[in-house]
Amino acid sequence: MKELRARLVERISRTPTVESFRFILGEKLDFISGQFLQVIFDEQNRDNKELNKYLSLSSSPGREYIEVTKRLSVSDFSSRLKGLKTNDEVLFKLPMGNCGFKDEYKRIGFLIGGIGITPVISIIEYITRRKLDTDITLVYSNRTEAEIAFKPELDHWQSINKNLKVYYLVSECQPQDKTCIYGTINKDLLAARVCDLKERIFFIFGPPKMVEAMSNLAKDTGCIKGNIKTENFIGY
Repeated sequence: MKELRARLVERISRTPTVESFRFILGEKLDFISGQFLQVIFDEQNRDNKELNKYLSLSSSPGREYIEVTKRLSVSDFSSRLKGLKTNDEVLFKLPMGNCGFKDEYKRIGFLIGGIGITPVISIIEYITRRKLDTDITLVYSNRTEAEIAFKPELDHWQSINKNLKVYYLVSECQPQDKTCIYGTINKDLLAARVCDLKERIFFIFGPPKMVEAMSNLAKDTGCIKGNIKTENFIGY
């Protein structure tokens, strides 16, 4: 784990409320897809939880940049992110986290809601770029179609990776996009769409309540407890 300064080179709007920030580090960084970092805006007070927060890496290892993605709110932390301009420097502490992908995993799944998609993007991009034969099932829930972050990227990766299957769920209104399913992640949906639960390693990222609910659902549906890997987004 290191503390490194990075220079902002690009901002990308993912949804009306979600934005990605791409940075160039001063030196090469090795990390595992699925890991996260700490953004340190208050360098004088490292215990400032309002300005020094953790974000997942949404870029895969081997890129010339690192990327973090955030649903922007009215918080002080979001305001600092919104105020960043090209070439501004930010201090990061990285990499962190033990919930990463390993090349030997042959069948994996994700039960994800909202902004929990960020580390998933790192993992799927890594697998697809490396042309690994890992079989991937992503079940990805959002309230509305407009809130589905990274949908163009996921659709593209599905088109070039025959081992990737994405199920988009929309919970608050009937979706217009025929590739989306109206409803929530539940036992019936998993039983119908993911028939090999016992054979997969499942990753669950998100706020603690979401992680707990999806972990319990996975176990109730037949997933092996030891195959469930979780990472909580605290104070996000």
